[in-house]
Amino acid sequence: MTVIDAEGLIMGRLASTVAKKLLSGEKIDIINAEKAVISGSKFTTLREYKETMQIGKPEFGPYFPKRPDRILKRTIRGMLPYKRARGKDAMSRLKVYVGVPMELSNKEAAKVEEASMDRLSSNKYLKLGDVSKKLGAKF
Repeated sequence: MTVIDAEGLIMGRLASTVAKKLLSGEKIDIINAEKAVISGSKFTTLREYKETMQIGKPEFGPYFPKRPDRILKRTIRGMLPYKRARGKDAMSRLKVYVGVPMELSNKEAAKVEEASMDRLSSNKYLKLGDVSKKLGAKF
């Protein structure tokens, strides 16, 4: 089992790396999901997430998550063949947490180097927790 600390990691790059590891059979727990970073303009990022939330109807869906752990999990799901058995198995090996749960507090958390914020060339980024709060999540 691998524990990954999402603090300061770019969400998309983290998701693609985690998706590859899940498909290879690893079990992964991600902590501090609310501290992951979405690169790009703050205004554009928030506008796109709000537009996504307004698609469909509350009775019929599609249902988009507001909480940071669920947004990250859905981002990873989008990089997996989640409708096939292989993808369902991979998703069952993934757990995402807001903060650090008690059972994982004493484990060593790994960092994904290819997803670090060192790759960002500007200060245009937004934390996933801030996006969730703007969408109305309570966590």
